[in-house]
Amino acid sequence: MPELSEESEHRGALLPFGAAEVTGPSMVPTLFHGDRLVVRYGARIRPGDVVVLRHPFQQDLLVVKRATERREGGWWVLGDNAYAGGDSTDYGTLPEELVLGRVRFRYRPRRADQRSLLAVLRWALSAARPVFSDRSASRRLRAR
Repeated sequence: MPELSEESEHRGALLPFGAAEVTGPSMVPTLFHGDRLVVRYGARIRPGDVVVLRHPFQQDLLVVKRATERREGGWWVLGDNAYAGGDSTDYGTLPEELVLGRVRFRYRPRRADQRSLLAVLRWALSAARPVFSDRSASRRLRAR
């Protein structure tokens, strides 16, 4: 059920940003396996934000989910892929101190078969995207 590999937490760096790589399907269609993320550690979290957090039962494991609402005791977090599991429906409300940061950008690495000029241009135009708060998805996910 891992969601992020290459833990790169903010540890006293000058800028509160870090990078991570997505593994697993729980955030499809927003994030895909192999996507790279730019995370702003310590950022203010709002409902709808995609966040990086520590798994409540395996604190050395980082996961990425959507913070859907603040509840008593912390955040209710859900994956965008309802069939993947591994979110608050399994482990309940997540304590505030386990939410590490907010995902700001994602980029998809270029595949080895993308060699032609057209393929490289297509990749360049679509590889990097900001990850926005999706308030409509937040309301939709909360209704489940």
